Amino acid sequence: MTPVESIRREGGKEIVRRVKEALARVVNPNTGRSVVAGGQIGELKVDGEGSATFVFSLRKGDPGVLVRQARAAAQGVEGVRRVRVNVQLPQSAPAENTAPGGRTAPAGGTTAAAGPAGARGAGGGLRPGSVPAPTPSPDALAGVKRVVAVSSGKGGVGKSMVATNLAALAASRGLATGLLDADIYGPNIPTMFGEGRRPAVTGAKGSEMIVPLEAHGVRLMSLGFLLEREQPAIMRGPLIAGILKQFMEQVEWGRLDLMIVDMPPGTGDAQLSLVQTVELDGAVMVTTPQKVATGDVRRGARMFERVNTRVLGIVENMCGFRIPGTAEIVDLFGRGGGETLANELKLPFLGRIPLDIEVRRSGDLGRPTVVSAPRSPAGRALSEMGDRLLGDLERLPPRR
Repeated sequence: MTPVESIRREGGKEIVRRVKEALARVVNPNTGRSVVAGGQIGELKVDGEGSATFVFSLRKGDPGVLVRQARAAAQGVEGVRRVRVNVQLPQSAPAENTAPGGRTAPAGGTTAAAGPAGARGAGGGLRPGSVPAPTPSPDALAGVKRVVAVSSGKGGVGKSMVATNLAALAASRGLATGLLDADIYGPNIPTMFGEGRRPAVTGAKGSEMIVPLEAHGVRLMSLGFLLEREQPAIMRGPLIAGILKQFMEQVEWGRLDLMIVDMPPGTGDAQLSLVQTVELDGAVMVTTPQKVATGDVRRGARMFERVNTRVLGIVENMCGFRIPGTAEIVDLFGRGGGETLANELKLPFLGRIPLDIEVRRSGDLGRPTVVSAPRSPAGRALSEMGDRLLGDLERLPPRR
């Protein structure tokens, strides 16, 4: 009798009971109680094909391994073919509705806006102008010397291009380099590195590890390697956080000198999840010269500052296009906006990348510009930017 036939014959309720019993043997070390008795398992169901699904409520201070233990316990039940765990992350304490002058606002009043970390009101609630301070795990990416996020305020400014070339340049300089694609909704790293294979999985059942792919000397992990070509990533914040955590804890990165993290644009779930999971050496902000881009990057830089993450500098991309066959340069998107923003925020200006057709060709061919066209205007500018950043990283104190 096949597992599916067994499930259909025995009934879903019996399989659910067995899965629940298996989960009851997973003990939370913080409470000494099982995750079932502690109310951390919800919405448990098993369909007729043997797919088990449940919600796992991860609480503050819980070890991330609890989720893997729960998944392994469910997978060990006879008749269960697949397990899907929807992880609910710990929620921050709600802000008190406090009116100006310390008076308590009536129910239904507006909530406080986010602001500098660490400012707390009476009773432990968050005061207007505060966000929870990040508490990165010291064990996350413990074998990596440096972790740098490449971010932007808006999409389409060349953030992934900069991350790709920075990683390829570091590898060409002899550094053991990894690139984690955290842009869950737009995973472009597979295309930019010309890599479309599925990564291998090693290890015993319940403790599997994903083996990163490697291209141009860079170890790579992206959700794009796990999805079909036209399959969209439709998910909310908790799932994004879970994927990022999995990419950091369940991928065999090995010993690395540098990890580049290609972030999605904006200041949302992925950015906050990253700084709350791993200690960053800093973030590089990428912008184009025009105000519509620099305004968003200003907000992105402030977000990293408010969660106690160093901003390593600003890169100005798509600045100046040389008309083929002439010496004339046209500033299609303006010029100097990124440098002006860096001066305004008192941040290093890492360099200016021209609008160069070689960048487009390199991206389409899956070969970073610093590898395929190192003597092109963009290739030279990217190399100078990368070398400056690598030099700045050398002078920073080591990660804890």
